[in-house]
Amino acid sequence: MTFEADELGKSRVDLAATLKTLRGQAGKTQAWLARRCNMSQSKVSNIESGKLTPGLVDVELILRALDAPPEWVEQVEALARTANTEWQDVWAQRRTGLERKQNELAGFERSSSEFRYFMLSLVTGLLATPEYVRASLASVPGDHSKAIGRKLERQAVLMDPSKRFTFILTEQAVRWPYLTASAMAMQVDRLVSVSRLPNVRLGVVPLEGYMPNAPLNTFTVYDSRIATVETSTGAMIFRDYRDVSAYLKEFTLYEGYALFGGRARDQLTEWSERFMRQRK
Repeated sequence: MTFEADELGKSRVDLAATLKTLRGQAGKTQAWLARRCNMSQSKVSNIESGKLTPGLVDVELILRALDAPPEWVEQVEALARTANTEWQDVWAQRRTGLERKQNELAGFERSSSEFRYFMLSLVTGLLATPEYVRASLASVPGDHSKAIGRKLERQAVLMDPSKRFTFILTEQAVRWPYLTASAMAMQVDRLVSVSRLPNVRLGVVPLEGYMPNAPLNTFTVYDSRIATVETSTGAMIFRDYRDVSAYLKEFTLYEGYALFGGRARDQLTEWSERFMRQRK
């Protein structure tokens, strides 16, 4: 399915209006629909007013309850999937302030308990040293001291025992020379330290052996609710369960390629020592 950026916001309005129209054509009240779908009437009202974007499961329940014509079902399901997808371009993020993006990520972290991070080319902020964090924003014009501070503050979530983290980093993500050799050695050493936290599984994928599948993007999955996918010009946020499930399946695939525990720490230590030798 192809997404046009300007359609993503419009689809939410269209979906709400279409569902309301279908209910009206069926001659049913919100109260009746709520009972049939095992929802509250306020939820139905919020869906029809556009205040709440329903997931695909809710939409399918509503369509079945209203016995929607087949020609409407495909259209409404397509609207629902688009409505559950959000595009955030980097230019808009810069206009509104990078600190705002950090606050949004902190919100995802507060509301989730299980996190899966796949890092293709760079290290995520939760695992980064202060030097690495500063380097990640160095190419963006302006003063980003608040955003840097917020990034570092977010690392405290790793100490929350009620949350579970699985990080998978490719060798490229770990070894890309983003900093000087000595600073990179410190960054790799931080990965070793974080891997020892009881609620963290940290895996690395060495670029060796046979791996018939190749990743295209860095992505994160929050519980089984949200998947965020990063590109060079922005990020896609998926809430449709089919999209989220696809990224969960992809994550499981790369887990099979990764080294964890002591094997991961041994590999990381070897890479850190390589950086230290480069410094001499």
